[in-house]
Amino acid sequence: MVRTLILMRHGKSSYPDGISDHERPLAPRGQREAGLAGQWLRETLPPIDAVRCSTATRTRETLAATGVTAPVVYEAGIYEASPRTLIELVQLSDDDVTTLLVIGHAPGMPWTAWELASNRDSDPAIELSRKFPTSALAVLEFDRPWAQVDEGTGDLVRFHIPR
Repeated sequence: MVRTLILMRHGKSSYPDGISDHERPLAPRGQREAGLAGQWLRETLPPIDAVRCSTATRTRETLAATGVTAPVVYEAGIYEASPRTLIELVQLSDDDVTTLLVIGHAPGMPWTAWELASNRDSDPAIELSRKFPTSALAVLEFDRPWAQVDEGTGDLVRFHIPR
């Protein structure tokens, strides 16, 4: 069974005065691009079975703007997470989940995509290595259960920047 992991960076955020980094909301551009990301997800990929989302305001607003309605678990540990932490989170996914969306931050999302990819010389990987802007999506496929997902075990099959 093929398992699909989608790593998404939150939409463009705003920087209001007096607001902590964790509480920053999306900017209008972030709302628009997250909506475009959701449209692309629905038109391009299999239905999403589960979502893991950072507790930061901008990631929660990104998820809402995508229109993804799969069951969601908000994980405080995604905020400022290392690739190892994010990989361990993916490894804990239920076996009945075939498509998982994780919404987080840079540098965690791009670094994790890079670490998981076995095909770092592919076109999607080369594009990802150049820039992983807000609302970008890295799509990896695995031929193993989530518990066996680890560095270099996935194929980066798509990298999309919704604009």
